[in-house]
Amino acid sequence: MFHCGKFHFDLSRPLVMGIVNVTPDSFSNGGHHVSTQAAIDHARRLIEEGADILDIGGESTRPGAAFVSEQEELDRVLPVIEGLHSIATPISIDTYKPSVMRAALAAGASMVNDVNALQSEGALDVVAMSDTGICLMHKQGTPETMQQRPVYQDVVEEVSTFLRERISVLEAAGVARGRIVIDPGFGFGKTVEHNLALLRHLESLNTLGIPILAGLSRKSMLGAITGRDVDDRVAASVASALLAVQRGASIVRVHDVRETVDALKILNAVNKETR
Repeated sequence: MFHCGKFHFDLSRPLVMGIVNVTPDSFSNGGHHVSTQAAIDHARRLIEEGADILDIGGESTRPGAAFVSEQEELDRVLPVIEGLHSIATPISIDTYKPSVMRAALAAGASMVNDVNALQSEGALDVVAMSDTGICLMHKQGTPETMQQRPVYQDVVEEVSTFLRERISVLEAAGVARGRIVIDPGFGFGKTVEHNLALLRHLESLNTLGIPILAGLSRKSMLGAITGRDVDDRVAASVASALLAVQRGASIVRVHDVRETVDALKILNAVNKETR
């Protein structure tokens, strides 16, 4: 079970989180949905295609991305969240800034998706006393530096240890486990081999007892494997989402919602027949 504000998911099937980038420089769809109305229209289209959750972000966290001020990020995301106030789909705010979290939750967001795992000063305080859902992600380094020379002795164990520690911190602050999901952070301070190791052994994170969110959509590891440019990675993205679900992911964060939803329907139908 995953509790996300007033929304409750029993996770009897994998959920699809649709990405809405309100940024000029995201690695995929960068600049396509910068205007408020374009972002709202895109979000509504993702809901029609079957998105269970919308993830709205106003600052790119791709490798080498530049810092965005709090005010600029607020100016990008708040009008979109407010413009979607009537939808019956939970909105996740993709940010690591406490002030943006607070404002987004007040505007109607039901989830915080934090690449910094609530380590920024004040971030835990913002969510602790609310009923919002929370995604804790692992990363090594910062967006500016994380892909320069990522090093691990055992990437699966180190990611697992970090996430276990962050879960414990949240529980100590009074956050119920049912409000938490975890993300191993594919592409965030990890080489292609690190990412593949995490995907191969994703099931090992289930020992933490928290639902797993996997975000592999259109990422550079898929380009490295297929040789495809970022806008030509739909097939690879759908394949990686299916593999993640087969290895224990409860939520997949994707750009291509319709294609992923259709693929998961096939997987679910096959799994029901074989049970």
